Amino acid sequence: MFEETLPREDQHRLLYKREVYGRDAINVIACEGSRRVERPETYKQWQIRNKKAGFRQLPSDQEILKLVRSMVKRDYHKDFIVDEDGMWVLQGSKGKKTRKKKPDDNAGMVDL
Repeated sequence: MFEETLPREDQHRLLYKREVYGRDAINVIACEGSRRVERPETYKQWQIRNKKAGFRQLPSDQEILKLVRSMVKRDYHKDFIVDEDGMWVLQGSKGKKTRKKKPDDNAGMVDL
């Protein structure tokens, strides 16, 4: 979404990319192939892990989800999506889910 909404030199965009994508990129470059240190887990794997640990997932607020979907459809490129699978809110581009969020008991939405 940043490519469509923020200039390349925007400080918030640079900070986000450095924090979110930077570590993964360095990891792939430095440890290519089977020697990679960290392998991404799917949100479904996280759901199983959380359930085994005794956490319970809260349902998404459907009004907020409806509002976010309409904002993305209205204000962003047609390839951007916001979807829901179970109680997970998924954000992606061109059919690939890039961000996963779940409701949290204390603070609203938790970024995974």
